[in-house]
Amino acid sequence: MLKPFATRSQTEMKDVLMDPGVSGPEVHYYMIRGGKIKKNITVWEVGKIGDEYIKTYGHYHVGDLDETYWVVAGEGVVLLQNRKLDTNNHPIDDEIESFYAICVKKGDSVFIPAGTGHLVCNTGDTWLTTIDDSFVNFEEADPVSLPGHADYEAIKKLHGFAYYLVEKDGELKLVKNGNYKQVPEPVWLSPQEYKKIRT
Repeated sequence: MLKPFATRSQTEMKDVLMDPGVSGPEVHYYMIRGGKIKKNITVWEVGKIGDEYIKTYGHYHVGDLDETYWVVAGEGVVLLQNRKLDTNNHPIDDEIESFYAICVKKGDSVFIPAGTGHLVCNTGDTWLTTIDDSFVNFEEADPVSLPGHADYEAIKKLHGFAYYLVEKDGELKLVKNGNYKQVPEPVWLSPQEYKKIRT
């Protein structure tokens, strides 16, 4: 029998937190995976871990897999990063070519091209809920929590994305992750602005 429901706990998230020693909620977010036919649903808890907003773990897709997120409740920020490539066209995990922060709310959508690292933060005071069309194969060993189409290791070894999203003096701020060798200045965009630069 399929079990499409999974959670991401505080313990599991410590790998990618700006300050893993700070306590947080037992569960950071909840996932319902739809397999090949139905879409996926993710629901984020409210709050912060220290100054850092609650977020997803973050990953790169394996293979030629695009994805779209639709925001159905709440508000947040989608973080996108693209790695530089070496002379053999292999990604360099600790060298980032572009970094975008996209503020989203109910009704917005963000298209994520293949190869783009992505995570989502809840910056609101209620549940953040999204639907996405990422493919999940339920025949995998752990299809829901750690699906095989996603590469989490590149993010785990660097303890998160190139920037952490925090609250400082009541405002959103991006703090550079010192584990990366090369990081560009982040670019803040609306979903509409991101769509224009992508096309």
